[in-house]
Amino acid sequence: MFSIGQLSKRTGVKIPTIRYYEQMGLIDAPERSEGNQRRYTKEGLSRLSFIRHSRDLGFSVENIRGLLELSQHPEKPCDDAHSIAVQHLKDVQDRIAKLRRLERELKRISKCDSGNVADCAVIETLADHRLCETEH
Repeated sequence: MFSIGQLSKRTGVKIPTIRYYEQMGLIDAPERSEGNQRRYTKEGLSRLSFIRHSRDLGFSVENIRGLLELSQHPEKPCDDAHSIAVQHLKDVQDRIAKLRRLERELKRISKCDSGNVADCAVIETLADHRLCETEH
């Protein structure tokens, strides 16, 4: 059995976040000691590690909930888990593409060499979106 502090140290998940995951139903409410301290099992530790790794990879709480549900049924085909991962990959790729457009636009407007704010490309472009060369 692990205290919430031990669980936090082993997984790198902060205590308030562990409590949040409990409230969200991602981890089961733990047993309580006679002193009313939370006491987690090895399964709770494994589940929290799974959640932490999933969050590190950027999965949403709802996706993690689905993946956790699937993990409780090892006899099922992994099509649903694969679908969740593929959709998440697409979302990440879309965000990367948007960030690249932002990068190009920021590089373009940051080449300001006018010397004064009155003619500054950064200020002018921020004031008038039509001056942007890309949709971001």
